[in-house]
Amino acid sequence: MEHNWHFRSDLQQRPEYYRHSMSNTRSLARTIGVVAAALVIPLVLGSTVVASSSPMTSRTQQISSAPLRLGIINPNGPSATWELEQIESVLGERASLAVIYKDFAQPAPIAELDAADARGSTTLLTWEPWAAGAGVVQPDFQSSDITAGRYDAYIIEWARSLANWGKPVMLRYAHEMNGNWYPWADRVNGNTDGDYVSAYRHVHDLFTAAGASNVEWVWNPNVPNAVPMSVVYPGSQYVDVVGLDGYNWGTSQSWSVWQTPDQLFGNGLAQVRALAPGKPIVVGEVASAEAGGSKPAWITRLIEYLAAQPDVTGFLWFDMNKEVDWRIDSSPASAAALASALAARPRS
Repeated sequence: MEHNWHFRSDLQQRPEYYRHSMSNTRSLARTIGVVAAALVIPLVLGSTVVASSSPMTSRTQQISSAPLRLGIINPNGPSATWELEQIESVLGERASLAVIYKDFAQPAPIAELDAADARGSTTLLTWEPWAAGAGVVQPDFQSSDITAGRYDAYIIEWARSLANWGKPVMLRYAHEMNGNWYPWADRVNGNTDGDYVSAYRHVHDLFTAAGASNVEWVWNPNVPNAVPMSVVYPGSQYVDVVGLDGYNWGTSQSWSVWQTPDQLFGNGLAQVRALAPGKPIVVGEVASAEAGGSKPAWITRLIEYLAAQPDVTGFLWFDMNKEVDWRIDSSPASAAALASALAARPRS
């Protein structure tokens, strides 16, 4: 396949393949009803509620000073400012976290990092050791090959590129490694327990040797899944930030049930805190389906739940219409709920 994508588009959806494909086709517009709803979403200013008379452009939006940072995962990444500005105008806030996805056939995305930086955003750069879209079984990307040095020249090139860029970047290498839907996970693709950790440490050490001190290392499992988190944790000296991904599928699938944010993230947060005490935590990917419960209420609770935990520093919403409509504005009520919850979250 062509490797000009920003985001993922691969693998079928079923319970043992807990994952979601991503589109590199720009969403030209959201529904007229949702756009119109932006005209009347209340903006909470202190204790006064004021209705906006027209949609505000993202240029008027500011990044919040709240400790819980907002991130948006949009179809075409931080360079697609029109996508971000559209949803930010509904939320009344500019995102301070961005996501870029790259596989092992692509160079370090300096232009995209520049685009995120120009908006005041920190990038969660997700680097995936595989050929995107080619499935779980990829013998060329067994973890042992990475540890043995097969890709050292390429990895060092990335390290030097990011070091030369010089600005802070959060590198999320080989995320969701505790599942069974990526070829870098232990117990799939010929990998055995310990192979992921060895590969992760090897890549980390190459970056250290290249002087990439501006890179923050993000170890990012999925909510508890096929492989115990303890098996794939590389050790505190290799981790700066802990990530955690989780999706509420509701009743959208034959195998899924509605989960509150507490149910979805509670066990995973407890496990990563036990493994990596004192590390800051970011929810690297999160979204909810509409089916099976109230998505607006779910969103409200998510922000309350995360904001109440001082070590959780941010979240990134998966703003896509894929297997289900994960988007923030899948309904006007859902968009309004997030806008209100963001406005109400503590600022200190």
